[in-house]
Amino acid sequence: MKDKIKKLKSLLTDPNFLTLSRVAVVPVFIVLMMHEGRIYTFFAALFFCIAAATDYLDGFFARKKGLVSDLGKMLDPLADKLLMASAFIMLVERGWAQAWIICLIVGREMAVTGLRSVVAEVGQDPGASSLGKLKTGFQIAAVIPLVLHYPYLGLNMHAIGTILLWIALVFTMWSGFDYFYRLGKIFKN
Repeated sequence: MKDKIKKLKSLLTDPNFLTLSRVAVVPVFIVLMMHEGRIYTFFAALFFCIAAATDYLDGFFARKKGLVSDLGKMLDPLADKLLMASAFIMLVERGWAQAWIICLIVGREMAVTGLRSVVAEVGQDPGASSLGKLKTGFQIAAVIPLVLHYPYLGLNMHAIGTILLWIALVFTMWSGFDYFYRLGKIFKN
């Protein structure tokens, strides 16, 4: 029994397993979002929260255990983008987010990710900034109440999510411009 618990603990703290579990949650999240009602949106938000938490945990365990790998460096941002883009697209599908906002957010993510893969090959990536971390935090914070959608404890989740989405949009665009600016400075030198 102790051996099984030890193996389970090892699996649950394996950075690549956590990253792949984030990818595995995406189809479950999508199916839940395709259905009407509070129970479906509640579980969709719960699965999203768990998946978003693995974004922090996989990096934490990779650094703590010295398991930073090229595979993990490639999979982690891909899993992040897949989760966030799926959530944003399903919000548009449900009519709970404006498509133009989501196009700007997803477009920025694709542009930065694409450019990152190009510049990583020459070893010049300026990396994530504190603005990028704020962007991610506000995107996650916006998705959760938007997915919940229905009022909880007298709070209008949709309105809260919409306000947070506008803030996420500002940080998304700002961090995108900042990334391109920092990259431009690197290539000027």
